[in-house]
Amino acid sequence: MSTTPQAPAPGALPDAKVAMGWMHTARFLTTAAQLHQLPAIEVPEIAFVGRSNAGKSTCINTLAQQRQLAFASKKPGRTQHINLFALGKQGVMDAVLADLPGYGYAAVSRSDKQRWQQVMANYLVSRKSLSGIVLLCDPRLGLTELDEALLEVVRPRVEQGLKFLVLLTKADKLTRSEQAKALSITRLNAGGGEVRMFSALKKQGVDEVAQLLWQWAHPAVDGES
Repeated sequence: MSTTPQAPAPGALPDAKVAMGWMHTARFLTTAAQLHQLPAIEVPEIAFVGRSNAGKSTCINTLAQQRQLAFASKKPGRTQHINLFALGKQGVMDAVLADLPGYGYAAVSRSDKQRWQQVMANYLVSRKSLSGIVLLCDPRLGLTELDEALLEVVRPRVEQGLKFLVLLTKADKLTRSEQAKALSITRLNAGGGEVRMFSALKKQGVDEVAQLLWQWAHPAVDGES
């Protein structure tokens, strides 16, 4: 007779089934073209950021085990809205995922690029409910100049306790030795954040990332062990 895994105490690392079950509750909440259009959120908010071709939407869909939760455009850089997804059992919202527009794609006009870079910078600096950032990066390219600019923007908040993860996507395109090298190099440049390999195709790192995000969204309360 199988038993349902029990939710762990806040701050503890959950069983993979608990974390993946929690991620599967993700549902669309709202979309906004400007920061002032975003609703005030009282629960932890975790933002996914990265270059337009880094695989953000695919990553979110893989974690949520839903094929079309996050819109994956065939033309990178076309999505220019912040999309929020609620997490939690029916009638309950205990965390929010934010899918931010991809940056750095050449087909987008210079003025659009500058506008969105400013919107994203303002979001990352001022969004009160933001408690964690997942930066997606193609390990074959490494951290680009734009990625490093983003790291500089969030560094003060990371130093104040904001959770930060660099996710090296498309890991299936690298050999094991290439993965190990990419991890080592990125850890040196990640500014204190965690670094993980991820492959939507091979499901590499999926359970571990879901567990980490659950832990971020359910921090231990002061006074708890």
